[in-house]
Amino acid sequence: MISKFGVRGLLSILIGFYVGSIISYSQSGWTGAHINSGGKDLNAVYFSDTKHGWVGGDGGFLASTEDAGASWVERRLRIDHAINDVYFVSKDHGFALTGGSIFETSDGGHSWQEGHKFSPNDFGGASPELYSLRFNGKKRGWVVGSASRGDVIVNSILAITRDSGVTWQVLRAPTNQELIHIDVVDEKRGWIVGAGGAILHTEDAGETWTRQKSGTEATLYHVDFRNEKQGWAVGERGTILRTEDGGNSWTRVESPARSTLLSVQFVNEDEGWIVGRGGVILRSGNRGKTWIEQESGTKQNLYALFIDKKNGWAVGSNGLILKYQR
Repeated sequence: MISKFGVRGLLSILIGFYVGSIISYSQSGWTGAHINSGGKDLNAVYFSDTKHGWVGGDGGFLASTEDAGASWVERRLRIDHAINDVYFVSKDHGFALTGGSIFETSDGGHSWQEGHKFSPNDFGGASPELYSLRFNGKKRGWVVGSASRGDVIVNSILAITRDSGVTWQVLRAPTNQELIHIDVVDEKRGWIVGAGGAILHTEDAGETWTRQKSGTEATLYHVDFRNEKQGWAVGERGTILRTEDGGNSWTRVESPARSTLLSVQFVNEDEGWIVGRGGVILRSGNRGKTWIEQESGTKQNLYALFIDKKNGWAVGSNGLILKYQR
């Protein structure tokens, strides 16, 4: 596939190393920094509150901040594979995805252990790779991804936990193409996007999933819903989709950028952001009906985005971190 995903993982003891950050430029409210990731790209960013955040990247790179990004400390898992997603259910309880493994922490990331590892035997001998994880509370969560033989994707991965990640059950998905990102809005409703324009939806707390008509064959890399009605999805060739009826109908929105868009997030019902390849940052102030390109100050790829009420974060190539202060 086109985007940044990689791999497989094992665990070791976590050791902290200060990796720092050096401010390099500031444009349109976005401040650029490169942390010492050893040249590794950053694929994931998540903040559990305004001060405590995480970034994950290629080669098992994982780093945390406790001062809103002023400094970063590397947390070594001693794995060689890319970290594709980082997600915290609470300040202390978090997860990281790498290859077919789900790593877990219960002490705010000071120590990590491999909570679950999917085996090729679970997928007819195909190698699993997990891309995205979300929970709708403390107990019920989902992971999505793909299973491949060599470089060929042979099936999708969709699995559910009902006991806080202690056990996972593989579900049947209504597509065999790779599933790349999941978002849930309440106890019952969630959406998944992936290759071939796939959009899946659940209304029964993720026990069963049905396919919605996206109107595109473009690979979709990210989906964000504010509530049960209002959502957006982004993907390759500048694809932006929006819905105001829970995905019963999706409308394509004109994009000022033709590059692949990799992450979308709305701060409220009106204001949203998108990041993508080539340093693209787009902003909307009218529920995603129109988008305006922002000055990011970089041409490097931006792979992930996290926005809260006060700050925004975008991460990408070669340890790049952009911060936006509202």
